[in-house]
Amino acid sequence: MSAFAEILDAIAHAPIEKHAVTNHGVLNEAFCYAKPSSFSRGLRIDLGSVTILLISGTASIDEYGKSVHIGDFRAQMRRTLANITGLLSSEGCTWHDIVRTTCYLRDIERDYEAFNEERTAFYREQGLDPLPASTGIQAILCRPELLVEIEAIAMFRNEKAATSKE
Repeated sequence: MSAFAEILDAIAHAPIEKHAVTNHGVLNEAFCYAKPSSFSRGLRIDLGSVTILLISGTASIDEYGKSVHIGDFRAQMRRTLANITGLLSSEGCTWHDIVRTTCYLRDIERDYEAFNEERTAFYREQGLDPLPASTGIQAILCRPELLVEIEAIAMFRNEKAATSKE
């Protein structure tokens, strides 16, 4: 059976289990803000032996919920990537499991070159091949000082579920 057929079979017959993704070492919970925001940093969905991570829009926020690197696009980009890395690692996966990103830039004309340079350097450091599918969008972000926000989707085989079927 092809890998794609196995995924479809897993999706069709598996119960859907989900739980919130967190990593308090890099990011606090949005619902812990002084003005709480009702979302999870990410959601893990287990479909049999296939796991999907839906990483919410992530930005240059520290473990206390404060915006960091205000006014420095490149530093915000690096912190954003580090935050996503932390969320991925909390679920036992890496950037190699990312299949798609959606990237929001406050000012795409001003910042796209720096964005693409930072992203390209990061992806090279990670040794990604193939690269994730991606979309870049200019948007007003949730905090005026934030310059970039990225959401991501990761997919990987859940080895524990796969071995329990054997």
